[in-house]
Amino acid sequence: MPEVGLRELLEAGVHFGHQTRRWNPRMGRYIHGERDGIHIIDLLQTQELLGEAREFGADVARRGGTVLFVGTKKQARDAIEEWAKRSGMPFVNQRWLGGLLTNFSTISKRIDRLHELTSLSEGGQLDLLPTKERMSRQAELSKLEYNLGGVRDMKRLPQAVFITDLKTEAIALREAERLRIPIMALVDTNCDPDPVDYVIPGNDDAIRSCELVISTVGEGVAEAASQWRTEEERKRAEEERRRAEEEERKRRAEEERKRAEEAAEAAAREAEAAPATRGEETPAGEAPEAAPSESGGSTSPVETK
Repeated sequence: MPEVGLRELLEAGVHFGHQTRRWNPRMGRYIHGERDGIHIIDLLQTQELLGEAREFGADVARRGGTVLFVGTKKQARDAIEEWAKRSGMPFVNQRWLGGLLTNFSTISKRIDRLHELTSLSEGGQLDLLPTKERMSRQAELSKLEYNLGGVRDMKRLPQAVFITDLKTEAIALREAERLRIPIMALVDTNCDPDPVDYVIPGNDDAIRSCELVISTVGEGVAEAASQWRTEEERKRAEEERRRAEEEERKRRAEEERKRAEEAAEAAAREAEAAPATRGEETPAGEAPEAAPSESGGSTSPVETK
């Protein structure tokens, strides 16, 4: 993953903070100076911290974790959706639904309802309903899609959250902080950076600035997630191959066992049928009966003196 240069950060306007009278003193360590009543952010720190945040997001994705992208302000909305979809991660870019993280069990039921209505709509079953009921279901589907469309595939709580504006996404920030979910955030000079684990000092009001930061973090997450999916597919294919080999080995062993049993049964049948094929045989130890003479009498044995 190529590093983001100072020139790119400068051209995107990442260094522009808010007016000096609107600053948060806790952001003082990230401020380089002031010009015309505007705070100037230290881009050297931004470059380094952006790299750390990207590496952390990539590490989460590399381990099969989930990064939730959050950005509902219009400057970040499109970039959030684009990079979240590229990396296969959930996102919120329209409206943060209260309790999305802290009350995830209830939200999961609404997500299941979204999947149910989507399936009915795609299958054409909604069109078969009476008009009033159909319109009600379609309105419910539209509302759920608006609020939960970006997290419809989120089966569990995320392992990290990426936020573009701490003031706009204050509820999301509090929920992630309450659940102790690591937070990456683009932090402007009017925000409190203390709740954030991976601070990215920068302008959160300019479209180009938001896009640059989101794309940098999103690219790292997307590459790592792609590597993880490739490795999982390889492991799955290897597991299927091993399973097929084991089934083939068992099948061959079963065939050998059946052949051995059939051979044993055939040998037993041959052994039972052998006396009948040889006819009646004189038992051992018995003398044969004397044959009758021509005159009809029996021959007497010759006496020896």
